[in-house]
Amino acid sequence: MHGTIESATKLDALRARATSLPLEQFDPGDPELFRTDTFWPYFDRLRREDPVHYCKDSMFGPYWSVTRYNDIMEIETNHAVFSSASALGGITIRDIDPDLRRESFISMDPPRHAAQRKTVAPMFTPTHLDNLAINIRKRSAECLDNLPRGEVFDWVDRVSIELTTQMLAVLFDFPWEDRRKLTRWSDIATTIPGPDGLVATEDERMAELTECAAYFSRLWKECIEQPPKSDLLSMMAHSAATRDMDARNFLGNLILLIVGGNDTTRNTMSGSIYALSQHPEQYRKLRENPDLLDSFVPEVIRWQTPLAHMRRTALSDFEFRGKQIKKGDKVVMWYVSGNRDEEVIDKPYDFIIDRARPRTHLSFGFGIHRCVGLRLAELQLKIIWEEILKRFDHIDVVGEPRRVYSSFVKGLETLPVKIAA
Repeated sequence: MHGTIESATKLDALRARATSLPLEQFDPGDPELFRTDTFWPYFDRLRREDPVHYCKDSMFGPYWSVTRYNDIMEIETNHAVFSSASALGGITIRDIDPDLRRESFISMDPPRHAAQRKTVAPMFTPTHLDNLAINIRKRSAECLDNLPRGEVFDWVDRVSIELTTQMLAVLFDFPWEDRRKLTRWSDIATTIPGPDGLVATEDERMAELTECAAYFSRLWKECIEQPPKSDLLSMMAHSAATRDMDARNFLGNLILLIVGGNDTTRNTMSGSIYALSQHPEQYRKLRENPDLLDSFVPEVIRWQTPLAHMRRTALSDFEFRGKQIKKGDKVVMWYVSGNRDEEVIDKPYDFIIDRARPRTHLSFGFGIHRCVGLRLAELQLKIIWEEILKRFDHIDVVGEPRRVYSSFVKGLETLPVKIAA
């Protein structure tokens, strides 16, 4: 369903290039491949022929790609050799200017990482999630009840963005009327500046992130002057590990929590609608047996893979799978490829909502940096679908999504849908 024969032919040509291009010319991190959804055959070929691949030249400089599931887990758990530190470039394929680098607990190595992560972990305990679930259900119901019937609308904006932004505002105890600022700052934090981007230059991007820091600094001061509460900002303001963060560390952790709470959940919410539209037999199965939501949710998260990769930097020379990785080299772990690894996942390109082991996926990372909010993300997705199934027999996708120009955030910018009147 690519709209026209012409666009389908163009996509076929783009995919064919992956089979004919010499491996040494592969640049799987090219954001254009993700915008056009044509990266899959590149990773298929790399897993088969060159699972630890070196790209000499790209818009992000040279980098290694690790593409198999088990190899990714091995890199992810070897902190002695592979660093997340922001001072070395951080966790994305794109290097940030050294003057603009901001520490967060995901871009720290042990032992500093654990202390800052533990500060926010209480937000995601079972008891706290039970309390949040009441709020999530109420807001999901209100959002769905206000959707138009019999006309086309954008699911991403009306549902995915709105619900995740509302959740973020609750988590931060953020002023409700300004909550869409959180969406904007999340998008700005991960965007690639350019003429067709959200911002044209890196300076414009930093200006908006500076506004984010200033806004949160005001809220932070209010938190310090008040007794501790159960929101993320208050938790950080009253914890010994985070209350004295410098300005960069403060903004780094804010951006991490905003992007983590926004992009991942937003893109799986959108991806779930799109996945079911591509697999109508699974949609039928879910409607007939809503108990399958428990396996449907992790399958959506695997199938969508809302963050395509994480990056590490080699602290020393290291031989891995016969390849010589040098100190300072950028090593990109492609979760999106690991989640399609045929050696680990049966029929990985199929969307199967009753898989025997649906949690076998890398979308939340692995090891100490595994997403701290993963249970909340799963909870939000489960509740929204419980409420959808109560209300609508079917949600029809009526056109192709527009995808994000990014090889880090694997998301949908728009998704036109229609609910029968």
